[in-house]
Amino acid sequence: MIVSDTSYLDPGNRAYPGQGFDGVVRISAGGYYGTGVLLYDGRAILTAAHLVETTPGVIAASAVVHFETLEGTASFTADDISVIPSYDPINDNNDLALIWLPVRAAVKADRYELYRPADEIGQTMSLVGYGIPGSGSTGTYEQYAGVPLRIKAENTADTDVGVLKSRLGGVMGWQPASGTQLVADFDNGSSAQDALGLLIQKTDPGLGATEGMIAPGDSGGPAFIDGRVAGIASYTASLSTAAAHPDTDNVSNSSFGELGFWQRVSGYQQWIDQSMRAHYPNAPDQPDKVQKVVAEGDTGTGYVYFLVQFHGERTTPDAVLSVDFSTRNGTAVSGSDYIAMSGTLKLYPDEAQAVIPVEIIGDGVAEPTECFYLDVYNPVGGTFSGNAAILTAMRTILDNDGWII
Repeated sequence: MIVSDTSYLDPGNRAYPGQGFDGVVRISAGGYYGTGVLLYDGRAILTAAHLVETTPGVIAASAVVHFETLEGTASFTADDISVIPSYDPINDNNDLALIWLPVRAAVKADRYELYRPADEIGQTMSLVGYGIPGSGSTGTYEQYAGVPLRIKAENTADTDVGVLKSRLGGVMGWQPASGTQLVADFDNGSSAQDALGLLIQKTDPGLGATEGMIAPGDSGGPAFIDGRVAGIASYTASLSTAAAHPDTDNVSNSSFGELGFWQRVSGYQQWIDQSMRAHYPNAPDQPDKVQKVVAEGDTGTGYVYFLVQFHGERTTPDAVLSVDFSTRNGTAVSGSDYIAMSGTLKLYPDEAQAVIPVEIIGDGVAEPTECFYLDVYNPVGGTFSGNAAILTAMRTILDNDGWII
């Protein structure tokens, strides 16, 4: 990751453990390395397809996922890898993959929800990745031989790739699908390097010292909006026309005046959600199979499930239903007894139900039996029974460490 012209060693540019980025991971696969991000189930890593499918149609047999958290470093070899079936490497379309860890990640590893609204344009993105460092004026440090560093930067989601393609046409030698990629340029405050200002008259001087651009090694890395995953780093480009040459050095090296492209997560949430649901172990498919009392366990985390069902008629067959949800403490406390979750559950046209998994934290400490709650609210596409505003369910965590009542 390149951050303006400030040093990559500047503490303000580093994504240190404990700063909320401990679910951003380094991935090694097929002789290359890139970046990925841990999603809300604690097992699924979202990344770029081109990182795990370097040969068309051939997915790497395994990938090594490296974590940096307050608990230290840890690496996992994962062989459960899925590339979105519509991946188009020729045109850099649908460049997404999921990697499932063999075990759930450490409790200290941050989990992230998806950014679901399609209102990303104009918003500030927080970029995090393990890409080669460098300078906006000179581009990537090609001779960098240090250890991969987790670096953070910011940029603005300036436009959608479809808008760029409609304006530039053949200047872009590939055919990106409209609505699927976020585009940002690398500004230094000068109109001469304001790529989108020069190319499509979308003028913006940038964010100053925090502005950054993705570089090799950032592929698969997240772009966050409001702490949720809005984009996945895919590629960069240096574009010019007869009248506009914004790239500061006319070399494709992530320097000022170049463009970065992120796969737009809001357009792929159905594939992500349903792929993850297919991997939940022993998930209940009917109410009488839901466990309302679960054993705590001794180490790591285990799942407890909440089953959400829709009974009624959709307004149209292709209508997507949704509810928002959040966990709430009872006698059980988030962070020590379970991992807090909040987000949006969507039921897609082929679904009438889905589960929400919550991770229970195991330990060897004797404790009383405890409970916590899940609140479900803001139904879209239907109403709750009795026109209730909130539905609440409780789960009980049964201690197995010798507590005597």
